Amino acid sequence: MASQTQGGVQSVERAFDLLEVLTDAGGALSLSDLADRCALPLPTIHRLAKTLTGRGYIRQLGDRRYALGTRLMRFGDGASTQLGVFARPQLAALVSELEESANMAVREADQVLYIAQVPSPHTMRMFTEVGKRAPMHNTGVGKAILSQLDERTVRSIVTQAGMPRATEKSIGSIEVLLPELERIRERGYAIDDNEQEIGVRCFAVAVPNAPTPMAISVSGPTSRVDEAFGLRAVPLLQRAARTISESFTQ
Repeated sequence: MASQTQGGVQSVERAFDLLEVLTDAGGALSLSDLADRCALPLPTIHRLAKTLTGRGYIRQLGDRRYALGTRLMRFGDGASTQLGVFARPQLAALVSELEESANMAVREADQVLYIAQVPSPHTMRMFTEVGKRAPMHNTGVGKAILSQLDERTVRSIVTQAGMPRATEKSIGSIEVLLPELERIRERGYAIDDNEQEIGVRCFAVAVPNAPTPMAISVSGPTSRVDEAFGLRAVPLLQRAARTISESFTQ
């Protein structure tokens, strides 16, 4: 975990470390797992977990493992709304240039949560409702986010969520997913090619150095969103992602 911030309160930093470890795990962890991943003594982790459980920020499951608590949801909803505000001008610029729907999504446990969209001007267009949750393994934004995570975290997410196949083109196993994520890292973008919905193609890129794993995308009918479209869209997506990233430090 990160070293203590100069002038910071150690107990507060350790509490946030514990919450971040649970978030990254994408599921539940035992006290010993938390102690190992936080690099803290078991009694310290026990005291932190007891305090956070009492406040509702984590919860203890029937098997005595710990998971994130429901009280965090109001923080997440507020933060997601603000992140969408950051992204909307860049999404609008993408729609202006490409004339296809642009989206922003963040990781929420083992799914993606769409937090902003600007629709295409076309009558036939893709529309993803803000607030919608979707699988990570068969969406462009989801795969872009997964490509930024380590293999242990990816496996944990897939174990929790499963890999249901929305179409015959959906990835259905971790053995196929991991090489696909490596290709995404190498080329710098993800493609959802009829994987979430037949007749729909999506290009997506991760937002670098974001406060939470996130990605932006453009999507539309396969009749318009083809290889030539991708050649135009990817550089614009990457530029927009860098601009969004820079806005977080301003």
